[in-house]
Order: sequence, then structure tokens, then C-alpha cells
Amino acid sequence: MLGKTANGLFWMYRLLERAENTARLIETGERIALTRLGSTEDEWRSVLQTASSLEAFEEHYDEVSRENATDWLLRSKDNPSSVLSSITAARQNARMVRTALTGEVWEAMNGTYMASKEMLGRKVRERDLPNVLGRIRQRTGLVRGATHGTMLRNDIYDFARIGTFLERADNTARIIDVKYYVLLPSVSSVGSAVDNVQWETILRSVSARGGFRMTYGSSIDPRDIAQFLVLDRRMPRSLAFCTRKIRANLGYLVSDYGYRAPAFTKVVHLESAYLSYDIDAVFDYGLHEYIQKTLGLLYDIGRQIEIDYRFYE
Repeated sequence: MLGKTANGLFWMYRLLERAENTARLIETGERIALTRLGSTEDEWRSVLQTASSLEAFEEHYDEVSRENATDWLLRSKDNPSSVLSSITAARQNARMVRTALTGEVWEAMNGTYMASKEMLGRKVRERDLPNVLGRIRQRTGLVRGATHGTMLRNDIYDFARIGTFLERADNTARIIDVKYYVLLPSVSSVGSAVDNVQWETILRSVSARGGFRMTYGSSIDPRDIAQFLVLDRRMPRSLAFCTRKIRANLGYLVSDYGYRAPAFTKVVHLESAYLSYDIDAVFDYGLHEYIQKTLGLLYDIGRQIEIDYRFYE
């Protein structure tokens, strides 16, 4: 495989995952806004912060509002991580690696791009937003489904999966940090009983509400939520699940190419040093500090994977 092919696959699937995650964040902001009687500026500010877009947003807008935030996150060309920008870049990468994709995957990717251009060609009205967000999730899910159903389980598939799960782990970590830590009134409130709507929102952000209730019942406990989203290996968006998948696919590359790239060593370190303990150890360490450390390690892994491309040529 050429290094540029590995790069194209990695970023195609990473950007697709980013588009879907951004759509989920917007939906979360909408749900919380509906429960607020007063200003919702703080909630939309937290959504922008979770998406790592707040600083750039404030350079283009004078105030934080639902309309401005959703437009920035959905369709702004000045925001490289907006849904439209991410899907456009994913499609560009797909074109670059067209011969590595099956016809079904390419058609799904191209169809997602065309549908997104149509949906996001103009500002989305508030009443249309739920339908638009749902269609975005469906379209990105279609690409993922075509990938699972038609792609050979080879190095091409490995890089697609690595990109997906690296982006997903990063998103889950950011949601936990911003929603669980930044929005709480003080550090001393971590682990205390707070508004159930806020905790339900954390779960909805990563499509974990149903799985959480199957595991823990209807009671909402912050510690259980942290356990579920950080360490539960059955939950497909938890940090432990995503990291295990990254390690597995990097492991297949080690087997196929006979070379243990540095990225694989970094992932093994993340698993053994930070994802092998119980949630009490995480809280003793400090949840915010733990998540920040994990985010830093995920960033290092992503950078290392890009450096390691040359070993797969």
C-alpha cells in the first residue's frame, strides 16, 4: 500500500466520523436548550468548546446564539470541522483512494456528499434541524455499513477502522471533559447528584442512553456514566472500546507487514497505563486530569500513525 493511500483512507473515515459526531453535538445542544427557561448561551458555548471550535467561532461572530452556533458547526466554510467541510474533505480523500474502495462504498460516500450539499446549501431553519441532523447520521452510517458489508479485511480496512475509532475516542473524551467537568458549578461537584437532564445529555451525545439503561437501569449516577463511557469494553463509543479496536487493527498491520510501528506501542501504553483500572482509580487521579492526559495520548497516536505511513509502502 502506498503511504498516500493509507493517509487518504485514514482521513476519509476520520472526517466522516467527525461529521457524525458534530451532528450529534448539535442535537445535544438543541435538547438542553429546550430545557432552559433563560439564556442558552452557556450551553451553546460548551457545545462549541467540545467541538474545539469556540476560539475560531468568536473570531467570526460577536455573540453566541443557537442560530450562529448551528450554522458554524453545520455548514460554515470557515470552519474546517463543520459537517459540510468534513464531508467534503472526506469525499476528496475518497476520490484520491477510489481504487481502494468498493463500488458500494464510493457510491455511499458520493451520495452522502451530494445529499449534504443539498441539505446544507442554505441556513437550516430551526424546525428543519432535527430532520437534517437525522439524515446526516443516516448518510454517514450508510458509508460505514457499506464498508463493513463489502470491504476486504485487509490493510485498507485496517486504516479505515483506525481513522474511525481514533476520531470517535477523541470525541467521547471531549464530551466527557466538557459536559462532565466544565459545566459543573465547581470541582467539588464532581460525583455529586446534579440535574438528571444534564447526565442524560451526556449519554445521548454518544448514543449510549439505551445501552446504559440496559446495564444500570433507570437510575442516573455520575460515577456509573463515567465507568460506562470510559472503561466499559462493550460500549462501542467508550474510550476502552475504541482504543482496543485501534490496537487490534494496528496489530493486524504488524502481522501483515512484520513491523511493530511506534504507533502500536503508544496504543498499548494507553491501554495498559490508563484503561486497565477501575473508575475509582480514575476519580482518585482526577477525572479532568485523566481525560486531558488521554486526549494528549490520542493526539500523539494520531500524529505517530501519520509518520508511520511510510512503513506500509
